[in-house]
Amino acid sequence: MIAIIGSGPIGAAIAHRLAERGRVSAVRLLDSNIGVAQGKALDIRQSGPIAGSDVRVSGASDPLDAASADVIVLADDTASGAWEGDKGLALLERLVRAGVKAPFVFAAPSQAPLIEMAARELHLAADRMIGTAAPAIQNIVASLVSIELGQTGVAVAVTGRPPAFVVGWSSATIGGALVTDRVPPHRLLAISQALPRLWPPGPEAIAAPTALVVEALVSGTRRVLPAVTILDGDLGVRGRAGLLPVSLGNGRVLSRSIPSLSPQERTELLTQLMK
Repeated sequence: MIAIIGSGPIGAAIAHRLAERGRVSAVRLLDSNIGVAQGKALDIRQSGPIAGSDVRVSGASDPLDAASADVIVLADDTASGAWEGDKGLALLERLVRAGVKAPFVFAAPSQAPLIEMAARELHLAADRMIGTAAPAIQNIVASLVSIELGQTGVAVAVTGRPPAFVVGWSSATIGGALVTDRVPPHRLLAISQALPRLWPPGPEAIAAPTALVVEALVSGTRRVLPAVTILDGDLGVRGRAGLLPVSLGNGRVLSRSIPSLSPQERTELLTQLMK
């Protein structure tokens, strides 16, 4: 069972995406407004037959109902918004004291500092915490390059510490060719400079990478996925949250990697992580 704490726009979009894909058995929406949680769960269930999905979707109000979940997603409460700051930390502490061992997925765009706080103050293991809003930026960058060239199949790595990002243009490819050979430097710079205006991504953009991460934590995957993770000596940095390619499985982050970056891109990334 996947527990999503918060049935606001982000939480509801993730629940709908998971139910639509049908790769998990059950999803539970938890919100301070139980009527909203149950109502959204009912809407998603009723759309199941149309999508050919039989995922069980339910709604409740007590966050401790997440105690038995395989994965816990922290999203946005309908009354108080995203779980972040002291409010988010108090929720995590309550769950930890209840003995929760499941991995935590942080789906709201503002939760990178919360991941760092949880590691520092609650001593939550870095491999149990994954942020999934920032990966939407990588999809956005790929889409912008596809529009620029009128061609799909862009492979590009985006790293950084949300809301600041570094695009790995030096190794980005499309159709087997380097993007830098196809797109003028000033256009690539324009895309990079547009990213702050495209942050935060919308609920549906967040739901897509979040569903992939949740499924990978439950069932494993051979794919390397972008996600926000706590660095543990990577680039000489510890305790900071950054967007990196990760391997997932068995309910945790199995490994992190640094994508191929030019010396300038690498220096820019390190500068962001150290701020």
